[in-house]
Order: sequence, then structure tokens, then C-alpha cells
Amino acid sequence: MERYALAKERVCEIKEEQVVQQPYLDFFQKTAVFLEKNIEIMDEVVFLGTQKAPRKVSEPTDLSLEEWKALNRELYQDILPENYENSYGNPVYACEKLGEFGRDLTFLYAELRGAVAYSHEKKLWDMTVLLELFLEVYGAFAQEELPTEPEIKGILCSYVNDYCQDMVEERIRENVDPEVDFATKIVMDADLTDLRYLYQFGEYITENEFGVARFLNGLSQKEIDDCARTYTEGYRIGFVNAHIDLSKKKTVNIRFNLGFERMVRAAVRQFEEMGLKPVIFRYGVHAVNKRGVHRIGYTGAVANPQYDYDHRQDGALYMDGDFVQRRLRALQTSYEKYKELAAVHAGPACIEVFGEAPFSPVSTKEAWQFSDAQQKLEIEMQNEAGQITNRYIKGDERSFTIIAYPVPEIGGDYEDIFRQIVKINTLDYQLYQKIQQTIIDTLDQGEWVSVKGKGENRTDLKIHLHTLADPVKQSNFENCVADVNIPVGEVFTSPVLLGTNGLLHVTKVYLEGLQFRDLKLEFKDGKIASYSCKNFESEEENRKYIEDNILFHHPTLPMGEFAIGTNTTAYVAAEKYNIADKLPILIAEKMGPHFAVGDTCYSWAEDTAVYNPDGKEIIARDNEVSILRKEDVGKAYFGCHTDITIPYDELGSIRVLKEDGEEVSIIEDGRFVLPGTEELNEPFKK
Repeated sequence: MERYALAKERVCEIKEEQVVQQPYLDFFQKTAVFLEKNIEIMDEVVFLGTQKAPRKVSEPTDLSLEEWKALNRELYQDILPENYENSYGNPVYACEKLGEFGRDLTFLYAELRGAVAYSHEKKLWDMTVLLELFLEVYGAFAQEELPTEPEIKGILCSYVNDYCQDMVEERIRENVDPEVDFATKIVMDADLTDLRYLYQFGEYITENEFGVARFLNGLSQKEIDDCARTYTEGYRIGFVNAHIDLSKKKTVNIRFNLGFERMVRAAVRQFEEMGLKPVIFRYGVHAVNKRGVHRIGYTGAVANPQYDYDHRQDGALYMDGDFVQRRLRALQTSYEKYKELAAVHAGPACIEVFGEAPFSPVSTKEAWQFSDAQQKLEIEMQNEAGQITNRYIKGDERSFTIIAYPVPEIGGDYEDIFRQIVKINTLDYQLYQKIQQTIIDTLDQGEWVSVKGKGENRTDLKIHLHTLADPVKQSNFENCVADVNIPVGEVFTSPVLLGTNGLLHVTKVYLEGLQFRDLKLEFKDGKIASYSCKNFESEEENRKYIEDNILFHHPTLPMGEFAIGTNTTAYVAAEKYNIADKLPILIAEKMGPHFAVGDTCYSWAEDTAVYNPDGKEIIARDNEVSILRKEDVGKAYFGCHTDITIPYDELGSIRVLKEDGEEVSIIEDGRFVLPGTEELNEPFKK
């Protein structure tokens, strides 16, 4: 507390000082003003607009809705798209104005933005070390002679390395300890009819968050409970189908976008009936806990996707062998400290959203970027981190579920679309189970599956299937109904890599919110041999885009999954409302055949027997890469699994190729033709 008091007093003096020369003074003064606003929030007294007297802000009712909006915008305005061109959060602007210090100070700026989260959560330690970092860098520039760039980089690297243990340990605790309940208290105790509660989280709030909350407030309690029950029952059934004893678990991680609090509150109560307490944590904020552009945890709106994209590889500033070992030691000791809590953690239950305006990033040379050596270190670190996590939250003892809903940005038919998604999420799984079993019975007769595109789609793939030693008791494909992956609608397998060859092509697809145009992946013996897209003018930029966001810097990835989506109801709804380009992969993967590159669907749990509803064991849980876990686990996993779907309207055929040369068609010209599957074409007719 003494350190915080000293640091905040000093920071608040900087905006009036002139000891640092331009152009650096502008950076420090503007950043100090931003930090001062967060200090006010931390201390629960803020100045609004031109007022001279502070206002108390410990409860939502302390400010009007308009005052909350103004305060929230003030915290995020610098990185909003309309202001980003002149923001120090923009690496291009930072390097233009600050020269050789540009990349270091834009990293500092991004780290300091964590103050928004810390001030709202009243995280004293985090806020203190952040202010002290800012003051240390400011002090270096306040000397008679300018510091050297390596000196500034050294200060930033020391900060990351010195506090790595503390930051990782706190992150692990947030992941497994229900007593860390900042967000849980808001969800369970706030007046959800007063939308000012949304600002308590410290996230950026837009009309999407307001619109979802308003819409849910307009539903009956039964409708809310039913939505939540679809989600929580999917989670429970995932454990049943995997033959995992849920009664041994005590916590569940709930991940969601703000606005869904009413549904989450109902879900918390339903999980409590299962004996599970909620663990609800924000996505990683400290540099050492960030995962590129991925937000793992609860989140508000993304103020500017380009800002997140520009800072996705900020770790390039400090990534070296010593840091990797330091972070892995921190992860190991942290899990050891909280091993009892980790042992009873059941896994994540995720509510995803879709409908935001599609984002196609701009690649900038000024942003931090991993070197080849750093990319290799990053891969090694994530692989080892996955192994450590799996030792404490065991893969064969946990499960998950994912469900998705639209946000108002999807368009004027929002409420109709939302209700249509509810319908899709609650389709008759017994009907789909029967139809999908018909497809599986046919697939299990084949040695290969041929998938071809039509029109502009050049897909031409031949997928090699595992040999069934006992077809009466074994199957290659899992019959996926509405449990862990909601909605219902796919059969999937892990192909044999050897002999799986050909071209996968989609004219346009969105992966993790990023658009890919004319994406082509060529497979040779089940691994990506070449790749291209047409997002950027130069081939080099396009290749790097794929390397960053599909390959994740691996030299190649195997085909970890081949699946056939059967949810034609979802496909027709997407066409009706013209939202196909906005659907999440969770739904899009059910709307045609899809192929995942990276790990298999069974990663870390390949030795756990899995059965279809008909009692047959799914034996295609491994491939030639994942089986390497028995020799060197570091060679078996990649820490990624990216699904790429061919929509029905780009699909020519899917045919089963038997050993004797006979071909059996499942789909021709985008329609199901296999006897027993005709009902899947009904939505097309309607």
C-alpha cells in the first residue's frame, strides 16, 4: 500500500512536468493522464468532464448511465478505430513519433492498458508494479542524456522476468479457485435489470453488450432456464458419454461475453445442482499470460481488433530460452501449489458470440514479430505448458461444452436470428443420432473417402480411414449429438495420415474472427505441404498470415480431423438471414464437411475408450503424429485445432471408396443422397 501510494502520487505529477524532451514527453504525459484516470477508479473517486469535485464510483448507481458510458469510452478511446491512427498503441504511429524507442514504448503502452482491469478489480499488487514500471521508464528519459534503446528494452524485460512467477501463479489460481470471485459476485448479486452493472467489469461496452442484456431481460425465466439447461446439460452429457465421473469434480470454468449474465446466473445455479462451483476469470491481461489475439475467459467488446492483432506477438520483446524456462518453472510450481484445486476442476463451459462485423487485419512491419528462433521457442513453451497442465487437470478426467449465440451487430433481424439459433441448439438429437448412424455405418465400410468441390471450389481430397479389426464392435466415426459441441450435427474421425492427399480449398472462410480469402491447403500424406490465400497483394504477406493464424508457426500441421456436418437447418438459416460469413466455426462446422489442422479431437485422452450410442468403440483416436506421445510427448501435440468448412453450396460430392473399388455417395451436388438421410434435405426445400 505504501508503494502504491508513492507511485500514484508521482504518476499524477507527470502531466505538469517538462523534464523529458519531446517527442517523448508527449507519450509520457498522455499515458500518465490515462493512468491517473485508472487511479481514480482504483480509489473509487473520479472526475467527470469539467467537474471540479470527485464522484464516488463503488456502485453502478453512483453514476448515471450516460456518465458510465462517458467514463468507459474515456478509458478506451485512444485505441478505438477512429483514433488509432494517432495512438501510441499503434506500432506504426509509435515508431513514426518515437523512432528507435517506438516498439519498446508501444509494448509498454499495451502493458499499461492492463490498469483498466486492475483498477476495477482493485488488484493492488498488479496496479502497483504497473505504475512502478511506468515510472522507471519515465525516470530513464528524465536524465540529462537519453537512454539507449537496449537500456529501455532491458527495463521492460526485467519487469517481465522479475514478476513472471507472480503473474503466472495468480493466473493459475484464477483458473481453479472459486474464491477468486470478482466476476461471480457481479453475475450473481447485481441488479441485472439496471444495465449499469455492465460497467463494473471494466471491459469495453458497446450496443452489442447492451442489446444482448436487454433481449435476455425480455425473456421469461423459463426461457432463460431452458437456454441455460441446453448449455449445462450438454456439459453433463459430455461427461456421461466419455464415461467420466463428474461427481468427483467441484468446479467448472464459465467463459462468456458480457451481456449474457442472466443466462450465466441460471447456469451457475444449474451447475451447483451438479455439485460444481463457478470459476469465472477475465482473459489474460499481463504480457506473460496473453495468448495472441485469443481471449480465454470472460470478455467485453473488442475495442479495436487491429490493436489486438498488432500486439499479438509482443512477446518477441523478451522471448528467449531463459524466459521459457522461467515461465515453465512458474507454471509447474503454481500448479503444484494449487494441485488440490486443479484435481477437482472439471473443465470449461463456453458461451461464444457471433455477428460482429468481419475483421480482415492489416499486417504492419513495425509491430513486434517473432523471429524464427523465437517462434520455435514459443511452440516448445506451449507444448510443454500443455503437458504440465495435463498432469494437474488431467485430460481423461475433464470435459467441456461450447454453445454460441448472436449479438445485435448481426443486423436488424437480431431477435429472430437469436430465436432461430435457440431452435438450432435444441434440434431433436435422437433424429440426428439415427441419421448420422446411417452415415457412419456406410463410412465404416470404406477404406477411403473422396471429397470434391464444385464451381469455383477446387477441393479434391482423398482421406484414408483406419482399418477396423472388428467392425461389429468398432467404428471410425463418432456420432456427435448435442453435448460438448452444441448444436447437433456431425460425424467425425481422425484420419490415417499416410495416403491422405489432395487440395482443400474454400473461397472465403472466417477462422477465429479472421477472414481468409481463396484459402488453399495442399496435403501430402496427411500433412500440409503448401498453402496460399489472397488476403494481401504479396505472396509473402499471405503466407505469413497463414503461418501466424493457421499454422501457428509450426513448419507443417497434420489433418487432425475429418468430419461431415449434417445440420442443414443451420445452413438454411444462415442463407435466409445472410449471416453465413458471421457464424462461428462451432455452427459453421456443422454446415458441410470440415477438416481440422493440428491436434486430433482426442488429444491428451487418446487412451480413454470412447463409444457411440450403438455401443461401438471409436478406434480412430490416434494418427501417426499423436501416437508419438508414447515416445516423446513433445512431438505429439501442437496446441491448436483449427476447423475449416466447405459449405454445401461449394460441395460437389462426398463418396465412400470401398476396398473392392465400389463407390457409395453420401452427398452429390451439395445434397444428401444416401438412403436414410433424405430428411436432411427438407430444410433446403422449405
